[in-house]
Amino acid sequence: MKQQFIQAVQFDWNRIDPDSYLNYIEAFRGIERLDFTKPITFFVGENGSGKSTLLEAIAVAHGFNPEGGTKNYNFSTYDTHSELCDAIRLIKGYRREKIGYFLRAESFYNVATQEEDYADPLHPSARYHEKSHGESFLALAQNYLRPNGLYLFDEPEAALSPQRQLTLLMEIHRCAKSGSQFLIVTHSPILLGIPGADIYCFDDGAIHSCAYEETESYQVTEVFLNNREVLLRRLLEEEDN
Repeated sequence: MKQQFIQAVQFDWNRIDPDSYLNYIEAFRGIERLDFTKPITFFVGENGSGKSTLLEAIAVAHGFNPEGGTKNYNFSTYDTHSELCDAIRLIKGYRREKIGYFLRAESFYNVATQEEDYADPLHPSARYHEKSHGESFLALAQNYLRPNGLYLFDEPEAALSPQRQLTLLMEIHRCAKSGSQFLIVTHSPILLGIPGADIYCFDDGAIHSCAYEETESYQVTEVFLNNREVLLRRLLEEEDN
């Protein structure tokens, strides 16, 4: 556990306004501390369950720009991050990352634009806008995934085909074996399949650990693939009624 850059996050709910929507997120109720013991930790759960909110708070508390990028990125196109970053304390290990990146699928366009503005002759732009969305995601991974790095990814599969998700899976696994740490929000049953990762579920009560086969991403995908015709017939018949 001491190998991780971020070993845990502690919560002080007294610093949250009583009327804040954060108090109504079921996954956060009763949570005082969340430990990160593996190089790769996944956050899974339904939309609105709080997983991206927590990842964003961790990123901001660690010094990343709320919209994404490295710690050197300092811009804001639309300030929407929650007050949770003020109510958490990161427990850090003895190591310090050599590189880090906060990737948010929803604001990647803004980050790619800013990357062009930051470019200079010594640091030329990767020109992400000249690539497809999926190609730019992989190009970013190739540019920034390094040994001994800290990476916070929010739905990195959003722009990727299944084949490209497998490529990203290999890149993450390789980098984690070289001393990097990943905190990843995902709905992808492919990425979740990385061996040896911890999975925190934000559904069915307070945040809790779960096995790969217990995730909704895996279960729904398995049911659909194994019973596609029957499932579609039932769903579409219900829609028509």
